[in-house]
Amino acid sequence: MHTLQLHHRWFFAIFLFCAALVLANLVHFVIFRFLRKSQEDKPGLGWGLQTYLGRPARAIFLLTCIAIALPFVPDLPDRYEGIIRQGLVLAIVAALGWFCVGIVYVVQVYLTRKYDLKSENNFQARRVHTQFAVFRRIAVTFVIVLTIGALLWTFNDPRIWHYGSGLLASAGVASLILAAAAKSTAENFLAGLQIAMTEPIRIDDVVVVQGEWGKIEEITSAYVVIRIWDLRRLIVPLSWFIENSFANWTRESSDILGTAFLYVDYTIPVEELRAELDRIVRASPLWDGKVLGLQVTNLTERSMELRCLMSSRNSSESFDLRCLVREAMMSYVREHHPTALPTTRLAGIPDGSSGSIPLDAAAKPRI
Repeated sequence: MHTLQLHHRWFFAIFLFCAALVLANLVHFVIFRFLRKSQEDKPGLGWGLQTYLGRPARAIFLLTCIAIALPFVPDLPDRYEGIIRQGLVLAIVAALGWFCVGIVYVVQVYLTRKYDLKSENNFQARRVHTQFAVFRRIAVTFVIVLTIGALLWTFNDPRIWHYGSGLLASAGVASLILAAAAKSTAENFLAGLQIAMTEPIRIDDVVVVQGEWGKIEEITSAYVVIRIWDLRRLIVPLSWFIENSFANWTRESSDILGTAFLYVDYTIPVEELRAELDRIVRASPLWDGKVLGLQVTNLTERSMELRCLMSSRNSSESFDLRCLVREAMMSYVREHHPTALPTTRLAGIPDGSSGSIPLDAAAKPRI
């Protein structure tokens, strides 16, 4: 009879656990199915909920089912029951912390959903995404500290509970100690806050750092990742951007002026080249229709410097347009004015003669 009752209690505990598990999964499916359906009907509603909250919510439901079924497990020693219950509490607290971290990501996605980094003039989008990336990391760090404190508070041992209370109470002192022990880390952290507020750089900004041209790909709490034009990654500490000068090509807008320099002989007709440049640039979709011109910017003893100036919507198109202008203009000079390439002029006076050789008597192309 006792064996039958024991089997009955085990069957009831297993049945209760399975029923709670099915109910939890059903509730989870209905809630997130509704959110996913709402997101499909109205883009923006429920944005990121399935991605960032789906797994931690499922973990919380599962752990809750185990906690509900645990008291109905028969003949479980008190010592083991206490260990299992403590483990369940720790797991639930950790899952709640995971869920809170997901909420931070959801808030970031929700608040930045209207700012598209892929748009043509994405000044405001880069600004918002950079600020939220820094604030998100700070919020996640704060949630992790709270979760660790809550994990320590779950123990019945007063000494461990005291450690959990002191973890938050001594956060200010610990930050000072860490700042003294890890000066560079503290500098980068404070530099990250300063960058988020003053905005010398933003995500997707085009910068020139240490002679390398690239785009800001990621801003972490310690360093900045720059994607160079040849797909290499340049890792730069955050403090470097506060302490050093660098070029930001998209600080105010993505529009940029590009130049292409030509070195030709003095005899070339400038107006003709100006008309050819106008024809080349206006036919290219890389030009934004704002600035276009050709000027003589310098004269040397051997050649004349011409600067072709044209504007583009962004730095990538500006680079391509500059290459196009160089190639097309030099091709035009070779075909229509081959003698106008830079030359070196030599003049000499024969021995015992008062005459002189004309300036153009000997000339050779400059290599």
